[in-house]
This record gives sequence, C-alpha cells and structure tokens, in this order.
Amino acid sequence: MLDATKTETLLEVNNIEVIYNHVILVLKGVSLSVPKGSITALLGGNGAGKTTTLKAISNLLRAERGEVTKGTIEYRGQPITDFSTTAMVKKGVIQVMEGRHCFEHLTVEENLMTGAYTRKDGKAAVAADLEMVYDYFPRLRERRKSQAGYTSGGEQQMVAIGRAIMSRPETVLLDEPSMGLAPQLVEEIFQIVKGLNEKEGVSFLLAEQNTNVALRYSHYGYILESGRVVMDGPSDELRENPDVKEFYLGVSEEGRKSFRDVRSYRRRKRWLS
Repeated sequence: MLDATKTETLLEVNNIEVIYNHVILVLKGVSLSVPKGSITALLGGNGAGKTTTLKAISNLLRAERGEVTKGTIEYRGQPITDFSTTAMVKKGVIQVMEGRHCFEHLTVEENLMTGAYTRKDGKAAVAADLEMVYDYFPRLRERRKSQAGYTSGGEQQMVAIGRAIMSRPETVLLDEPSMGLAPQLVEEIFQIVKGLNEKEGVSFLLAEQNTNVALRYSHYGYILESGRVVMDGPSDELRENPDVKEFYLGVSEEGRKSFRDVRSYRRRKRWLS
C-alpha cells in the first residue's frame, strides 16, 4: 500500500469545470490527485464524467468543442491546460482511449511501434521496450504480423496499452479497459496493469465502470456522480463502505442486489443530500 504522506504527487486536478458547446456543464468542481507509482481509479456509471475528466487532463476536449472553464490542472507542479497532446506525450502523460482505437490496417507490431514515434533514445532502446511489451502481452507476440483489425477485442485492448507503454510514459490515463471484454480477459488486463505499475513504475489513472475489479487493483478511488466527486478514499476502505457495496458492488447487508431492486437508490444516496 502506498504511503500518501511520503509519495510525490504527479497529477493534481483542482476544482475544474468543463463545458461543451459553451452551454452544457459536464464537470462541476472535480478535484483529484495521482501520486507517483499509484493506480488511481475514477469510478462511476455511464455519463458520470469519467471520460471527460481524462480528456480534460490530456487536452483532447477541444476536438469535441469542450473546454475547461474553471479550476487548474497541474503535472509535477506545472500548469498543463494549454499543452498540446504531443507535448503531453513528451512530458510522459498518455491516454489510452475508450474503444481501443487501433490502426486496423497496420499489423500489431506496426501499431506498437507508432507509440515510439516521439522517442529519441535510439533503435536499440525501442527494440528492448518492444520485447518488454511482448513479455507482458505474450498473445501479441504470437499475433505480431496480423492486421490489428482482425484481432479480438481483448487483443486490441492489449495493443492499445502496449502502444502507450512504447512511448515510455510516466503516467497512463486508461479509459474503460474492461469494456466489452469477458471477465477472464478483464482480470488478465488488470493483472498486466498491476505488473506495469509495480515492476516498471508506471502510474495509472483509470476510468472504469467495473467498480469491483477497479477497487481490487487500485490504491485509491474517486467516485463520480453527475460530474461531481461524491466520495473518495483508499480502495480497500471504499470496498467496505456500505453505500459503495450497495450502489456499486450490488451487495447490501441483506445480500446481493441488482440496481433494479434498489428502488430507493437515488433517495438514499447520503453523499448527494
């Protein structure tokens, strides 16, 4: 477990608001921090604002007519709101987008190599990192000459993460890594994320609807509802919180429930009252 009192903070998001098309308020005062060497989870249902938060950090909002209108975002103490996406990659921050977004006509290996385009440390270092990625993702080694568009969803997710690692990032913003994947593959992906964190020192901020798996693999979690952080804390404490158990893990004191059964869901959320 990370000791927050002794760990350097890499990313600091302070009270940001995000508006789309000059009128639609999506984020309403979101604050969070990502310590160096951590896996930090950003949790919540569809439409809670998780992806928007990641795009605000990586400066991908402008392409969607969105902008940060209040608050600050700093990386290693430096404001990054005006950085280009390329500058963010060079600074060591890269986002793995929801939906994988592989180059379908390129091979798996060609996709991975595109992640190294900003590097200037020589072919030998890039080749060594490619082997490292294949060690983490043995399935990609087997499919290295296959066109990415003909690989499975799980393999494409591996390609997307591996491509990000090829840029030698300090921090990866990982958006919905479990989406559309079978439970066994989800566990495999998160085990790899854990390995990259512990062995390679990569910090992760991951947005995830699968609260159960995210809280098992992360160190700290933030729960978003309707564009606001409504609860945060160490992941092991969140897993034991009665509200989190009932509303996100489907478990209450009476046993497991589905959301359909929790009729007082909105009314009983103490953190929104």
